[in-house]
Amino acid sequence: MRAAVMYGAGDVRVEDRPDPRIDQPTDAIVRVVASCVCGSDLWPYASMPATDAGRPMGHEFLGVVEDTGTEVTGLAAGDLVVAPFTYSDNTCDYCAKGLHISCRHGGRYGFDGVDGGQGEAVRVPQAAGILVRLPVGADSALLPSLLALSDVMTTGHHGAVTAGVGRGDTVLVVGDGAVGLCAVIAAKRLGAERIVLAGRHQARTDLGREFGATDVVAGRGEEAVTHIRELTGGVNKVIEAVGTRQTLDTALGAVLDGGTISRLGVPQYEQGPLGPAGFMRNITLTGGASPARAYIEQLLPHVLDGTIAPGRVFDQAFPLHRTPAAYQAMADRQVLKALIRP
Repeated sequence: MRAAVMYGAGDVRVEDRPDPRIDQPTDAIVRVVASCVCGSDLWPYASMPATDAGRPMGHEFLGVVEDTGTEVTGLAAGDLVVAPFTYSDNTCDYCAKGLHISCRHGGRYGFDGVDGGQGEAVRVPQAAGILVRLPVGADSALLPSLLALSDVMTTGHHGAVTAGVGRGDTVLVVGDGAVGLCAVIAAKRLGAERIVLAGRHQARTDLGREFGATDVVAGRGEEAVTHIRELTGGVNKVIEAVGTRQTLDTALGAVLDGGTISRLGVPQYEQGPLGPAGFMRNITLTGGASPARAYIEQLLPHVLDGTIAPGRVFDQAFPLHRTPAAYQAMADRQVLKALIRP
């Protein structure tokens, strides 16, 4: 099969790899119908040390089940399924708490001999627990929005839930990438009355307004904090969807004492503001990697009935052989989120 492999910063190749086969009785083989490039893929694309082995890429995909191991129940060949961005058994104590990201038998695509999603097929471990069957055909117009449930929409929802967004709230979303825009969708769906979107790319913030943002702040740093405070007087709930120290500082500057900041962006820093000044403000820092499997069945009906359309974040589609171009286009901010079709 053909699949995308990253060999170092800026070096993504589409090459022949062994066809996936059932290795464990809990595996399934899924023929990929659609996958995508994640904003988090751009961090190694910018900084990954060169390697001879390469790393299979992609953790967001949906496709058709082709084969299942002997212990896989509830799935059959021909089922269209969406795969959360990490795999889990959906039965361990962490999964039972809704913390599928911490599953005792889980893992990540592209590591430990598991295929990446940016390819023609994937061996999916713990298939019965992780794959969610979709009640549409592989030619459905809803496929982009269903694919968004594998990561960006469930991640945006995680931010809104952990920030405690509820009816009538004023919420700040920092970041106009796909996750930030999906956080706007989530905050709107949970009843937020005012949603301030901090972002500098007009095409993206315009889409954010269509998703429910009521205000847009285009500045950075202290300029952004000042503008947000002028607009709102400060906010109690912030969703930080980028992962840089600067965006965290923006969130901290805008949030009121006693407020909550949910971090969704993969942190590109090791040290945070945990000293006496922050301590005295009683700010809650929460969020983290989304347990996507815990949210898919909550959000799926709203995609199916058209209440939410997170698939609109996919603004350009690329054939699999042009995956390297998709990475570069996203890195250059020419594309918001690239859809990959084998």
